[in-house]
Amino acid sequence: MNPLLQQLHPYPFEKLADLLRVAPQTQDNGRAGEGEAPPYSPINLSIGEPKHAVPPLIRQVMAAALDDIGVYPTTRGESALQRAIASWLEKRFQLGHGTLDPNRHLLPVNGTREALFSIAQAVTNSHGAEKPFIVMPNPFYQIYEGAAYMAGAQPVYVPCTADCGFIPDYHALPPAILQRTALLYLCSPGNPTGAVFSLEALQHLIELAHRYHFVLAADECYSEIWYDQPPPGLLQAARQMGMEDFKNCLVFHSLSKRSNMPGARSGFVAGDAQWLSHYFRLRTYTGCATPRFIQRAAIAAWEDETHVQENRAIYREKLADALAILSPVLPVERPQAGFYLWLRVPGGGEHFARHLHARYQVTVLPGAYLGRPDDTGNNPGAPYVRIALVASPEENRQAMQRIAQAATELQHLPLG
Repeated sequence: MNPLLQQLHPYPFEKLADLLRVAPQTQDNGRAGEGEAPPYSPINLSIGEPKHAVPPLIRQVMAAALDDIGVYPTTRGESALQRAIASWLEKRFQLGHGTLDPNRHLLPVNGTREALFSIAQAVTNSHGAEKPFIVMPNPFYQIYEGAAYMAGAQPVYVPCTADCGFIPDYHALPPAILQRTALLYLCSPGNPTGAVFSLEALQHLIELAHRYHFVLAADECYSEIWYDQPPPGLLQAARQMGMEDFKNCLVFHSLSKRSNMPGARSGFVAGDAQWLSHYFRLRTYTGCATPRFIQRAAIAAWEDETHVQENRAIYREKLADALAILSPVLPVERPQAGFYLWLRVPGGGEHFARHLHARYQVTVLPGAYLGRPDDTGNNPGAPYVRIALVASPEENRQAMQRIAQAATELQHLPLG
């Protein structure tokens, strides 16, 4: 067995299953006795899997293209998909028409998850005298950490706390770490916090990447779920600095959240053409080209904004409900974008998640499962739970009411 596999932590949802499996049964815990109907129907808000309907247009295009299942897809994707992605990027992030060469500045991928993982294999040189560093926020999307370990690198965790507006201070890293950094992951809008990097903050990161010669991997898969104004992107920041080659900048986007298509596994990586040429070489060996019938559906999705606007409106409604119900009970940080609430709860994340599930049949993710302890043993995610606003508006309201009830109870109960 590859010894690097031993460094991988259990995935957050494995930990959650273990936690709920051994959850203690409390008196009047919301579970029915034998032969009785349960008082609460289960609502799962732990996984960021959108439950909104896939637009009919996209379904129809995919169904009409099923004959393509008999044809091998190409790694670079169909030219129509390349053009659709390039056009969307140029419009959405104000890059200017014709800024992107579809054949050089982007590659379709099977969702951002696999691309965020495999990019570390392409950019990390683990054969030098010193082990390279891969930098990431803490808490974080666990793929970043796994990618670092399997690339033979050492993860470096940068705290992402309320004190800094949930934006990690990468500039606080000492030069000794930055000089050995091969790759830096940033997530904007943030998972789990919903915080957004400003254009200025992104530009400062670009300057840092150029000074220390590392690659920026910007996970922007939540960029189209926003509440007040569209979040800026890394390529947008680079273009406003006068960069035409997007040196050391790569962005990762997906249709999973934007278009409610997590099962299609369709997205792209775009940016620095030189790094993408190296990444393309790796992808030709891994055999992860996007099926052509999914590419056709992706073209329809990237070319349509109406369904995205409708999607945003539903998330706005659910966020408003959540804030109205929870704010009188808990200190709720309103996210700038994304569909998560990063909620500080009485008793800490694990205790709260266990109580909420046992008594009210609502499943949320303890924040500690998305973070790592620092040198003092403090895990910045431990006081929180992550709540995904992915259920229907009605189920979302029910879940928020139950969460508020659970919080009220735990504020008046001794821990145990």
